[in-house]
Amino acid sequence: MASGDDEVEEAELSPGGRIFHAPRFNCYILSIIGLNTAVDPALLKFGLQQTLIKHPRFSSKLSINGRKMKWTPTIVKLQDHIIIPGLDPNMDSPDQFVEDYISHLTTIPTMDLSKPLWEIHILNIKTSNAQSICVLRIHHSIGDATSLISLLLASTRKTSDSESLPTIPVLKRAGSNASIGFFLAILMMLRTIWNTLVDLILFSATILFLKDSKTPLKGSSGVDLKPKRLVYRIINFDDIKVVKTKMNITINDVMLGVIQAGLSRYLNHECGDNDQNGGKEKQKKMNLQKKTRLRATLLVNLRPTPGIQVASAMAHRFISNTTMALSNVVGPIEEISFYGHPIQFLATSVYGHPHALTIHYQSYFNKMTIVVTVDPDVIPNPHKLCDHLEESLNIIKNAVLDEGFDAA
Repeated sequence: MASGDDEVEEAELSPGGRIFHAPRFNCYILSIIGLNTAVDPALLKFGLQQTLIKHPRFSSKLSINGRKMKWTPTIVKLQDHIIIPGLDPNMDSPDQFVEDYISHLTTIPTMDLSKPLWEIHILNIKTSNAQSICVLRIHHSIGDATSLISLLLASTRKTSDSESLPTIPVLKRAGSNASIGFFLAILMMLRTIWNTLVDLILFSATILFLKDSKTPLKGSSGVDLKPKRLVYRIINFDDIKVVKTKMNITINDVMLGVIQAGLSRYLNHECGDNDQNGGKEKQKKMNLQKKTRLRATLLVNLRPTPGIQVASAMAHRFISNTTMALSNVVGPIEEISFYGHPIQFLATSVYGHPHALTIHYQSYFNKMTIVVTVDPDVIPNPHKLCDHLEESLNIIKNAVLDEGFDAA
């Protein structure tokens, strides 16, 4: 069953949602769910009926009347949203097939506006990391990655307790007395004002003239319209926690360091002067240009005053002048199941924005998944980039263990 027209009123799209329907900003979210069992389509369909499609955005279609865009409630026909391709379970390269299948999804420019803007693909083949794969493709106007993943997780349950929702880690703040807390609050306010002023200046400069350096990571004009390739690497969350604990920093700090080091290694390799030595590649000289400007952006909901078209043009120019997009999603701290199917890993990404490189990292239980989405014409071997990211974590972990860092 699904929501009918008389249950939910029409709702106008938010300004952020309208931007994601602009001609050069047609963005989609891809969420990959690796499962420990083969998918039972009937069980999945029953679960979707009881949860996901009861949400207004998943049971409404987009209605466009001139410049007006509204979510109009409709009857959801699940057979139009669940795609089950016929697959050979004994295919030679299932991992490559999944990678190619997801890449093909990015070549489909738009979804059918006569139905809600989401779909789920069931790939019942065994890969190196899972027994089956589900791929959710959702238009970004429905919501951001964090809210959609939260909604998705609300549809899951702990494998240890089929009635309990998953537990998400929360930030713990150290306590302090009132006088110190007031002083810190004043400092935080002043710091926020200063950072906002600096960000506003940099934002304006980036729109007008400040471009990132041309590197093997930066795409050219039109990269937002080109097909993307998505790959992921699952690493041990305990390795990240070792660095976090030893250096007394946050998980985000560790991952930002890993990404910075991994990108540096990749660029050094791509820009270096390499020759062949006995059939083996030997890097003899680093040739990375000095004063390289490489920035990552994170697009959040905008509430523009000059109009959606102007705002989308400004956002497109700003993002085009930077190199990559970077985001993270916090997952549950215990194993969970997706409508009765135990989850092995989660991986989320986005495409349709003017970047040749997007990096997401998502935690789940004792794993961290690094998701790399690229324009293959700019970054032809994203697996090599994943290798550098994974190796960077190992180098950092071994360095803090060898140096004997202690938490403050």
